[in-house]
Amino acid sequence: MPYKFETKKELIDYISSEVLTTSEAVKLLSCSRQYINQLVKEKKLLPIKKAGNTTLFLKSDVLNIKS
Repeated sequence: MPYKFETKKELIDYISSEVLTTSEAVKLLSCSRQYINQLVKEKKLLPIKKAGNTTLFLKSDVLNIKS
């Protein structure tokens, strides 16, 4: 699905609502960080970016795990 953002604000709004940190994914799934790490290791949940201790996921990917 192509994404098109007309303004920087639209991009920021999208990122704010659709990109999750590991902590946010843990809350959304009501699980442990270890479980998230296991999903990543098993390639069942793919990070969109890793920077130091921070890992980012698409909210839709996390919700797919929940269902």
